[in-house]
Amino acid sequence: MFKDKILLITGGTGSFGNAVLGRFLDSEIKEIRIFSRDEKKQDDMRHQLQNPKVKFYIGDVRDKRSVDNAMAGVDYIFHAAALKQVPSCEFFPIQAVRTNVYGAENVLDSAIQYGVKNVIALSTDKACYPINAMGISKAMMEKVAIAVHDMATLWPAVAPLFRYG
Repeated sequence: MFKDKILLITGGTGSFGNAVLGRFLDSEIKEIRIFSRDEKKQDDMRHQLQNPKVKFYIGDVRDKRSVDNAMAGVDYIFHAAALKQVPSCEFFPIQAVRTNVYGAENVLDSAIQYGVKNVIALSTDKACYPINAMGISKAMMEKVAIAVHDMATLWPAVAPLFRYG
């Protein structure tokens, strides 16, 4: 299934990104793209792995252009980039929304634009009963993901209605 495919991991230097990387590193996957803001963690990972299959992209999911830069040719995405620390999200709730909601929207929009086959977006148990800024931002991300999925699913049926002349 993954032979000769390209995988993008947003938040790829985090704990989940490292776990996904470890799972696919010895597979027949063609390329694994690590996308994150943390150049130090990327540099450490690059030196530790020394694997030509792994490519590194510095960027922020808040910046759609940097997401687009990593997206061309991608087949699958694990979207793990997020603000996940409850205290940080409580102190900076707008930043949580910008990363967790708008960032997810950028990743999903770019995935549709570039014809990505599948996207797995991580959420949290805190989104089920959101009583803090982190939980609310991840619950909002889930709604964005559902809405974008619905639009992508419906688009082939409704696109002819928007063609003129």
